Amino acid sequence: MIPYERQQKILSIIESKELVKIDELQELFQDVSASTLRRDLKELEKNRKIESLSGGAVKKISTIGEIPITMRNTLHSEKKEKIADIAANLIKDGDTIYLDSGSTCSILFKKILGKKITIYTSNTDIFSVSGEILAEVIILGGKFNPMNSSLSGSLTENLLKNLYFNKSFLGANGIDEKLGVTTPTIEEANKKRLVKEHSDQVYLVCDSSKFHNLSNVKAFDLKDVAIVSDKTDDKISEKVSLIVK
Repeated sequence: MIPYERQQKILSIIESKELVKIDELQELFQDVSASTLRRDLKELEKNRKIESLSGGAVKKISTIGEIPITMRNTLHSEKKEKIADIAANLIKDGDTIYLDSGSTCSILFKKILGKKITIYTSNTDIFSVSGEILAEVIILGGKFNPMNSSLSGSLTENLLKNLYFNKSFLGANGIDEKLGVTTPTIEEANKKRLVKEHSDQVYLVCDSSKFHNLSNVKAFDLKDVAIVSDKTDDKISEKVSLIVK
């Protein structure tokens, strides 16, 4: 069996389970030496197909595409409510913030409209708000993406280049201690990168299902940010602060 065929077979085995111990793979590939198997695993890891874990195990890196916002709104709803409550407590009267698109950010929106703050946003879910609010809300223009109720593109980026925030709250599709913060589109990645560069404090508001996952486009490395989430994670907390209560 040539290396490519063997590596594809290894990958299919790893895909069928949450994680696989290297010893298990050695049992399944008894005609392959331990050094050859480890070379195959290193090659798969180099190509971002798998991730090596402590204790001699490997797992597949999940690549997440764009999930419609209507579907995301129903996923992990209790966790997102908790995360939004924690994030809302970080926002004080007088703050000027950026609030991203995404289901958790949309929940956060509703919790902070009664604060005396300025909110810049590209999240079109704001159009569902009615009645009196204390917050001043400024919606950035751009190309509308109905998949995630977001505005992005060159117009949005040009506006962001001249704006600065003391706090920003960003969503993400994937967060990994090695591969950074990722999102499905170049436009969303560019937008998040600009916001990060123009913010004093950056918070990622993401439930733990995003940890150790990978989407299509890297926005930035996992540094100089804090993560507001529903639970902690040993590997990620080595890189950045995790706020869970």
